[in-house]
Amino acid sequence: MYSLNVVLLGGAVLLFVGLMLGLLVGRRMSPQGQKNRELEVELDQALQDKKSYEDDVVEHFSDTAALLNKLTESYRDVHNQLALGATTLCQGQGPVSLERIGSERSSTEIPGHLADVQAPLDYAPKSSPDEPGMLNEEFGLERVKSEAAAEALDKP
Repeated sequence: MYSLNVVLLGGAVLLFVGLMLGLLVGRRMSPQGQKNRELEVELDQALQDKKSYEDDVVEHFSDTAALLNKLTESYRDVHNQLALGATTLCQGQGPVSLERIGSERSSTEIPGHLADVQAPLDYAPKSSPDEPGMLNEEFGLERVKSEAAAEALDKP
């Protein structure tokens, strides 16, 4: 009925298919295969979490930028309202007059040479450059060892 060549060829093909199926099932059922699948699931979950976090960060900063823009507009409206009230209510005579901003100085302003304030400098009189100045933490402190403390340090 079937020739010997066809039977041998069919057997070889079936053997090859069987080996491939056995290899595939063996890898799926092995502990290493299960570990690989678990790692793939964890990796997918980590990627989804990262993407979600990135989306949250972008949304947060977009909302913050929108709120800052609203705040800026509100501040501008308040400033304009105050400036309008200052010009209307003070009739150009008050120190907040818009016409006076950027023009000559008022007599109530502090002169420039008095307004230039600097931090105090170390002007302690020194007998030598190695001596600590007045602003040094140790200025005026004398470090004298008491006799009892000196003796206690000397004794073993």
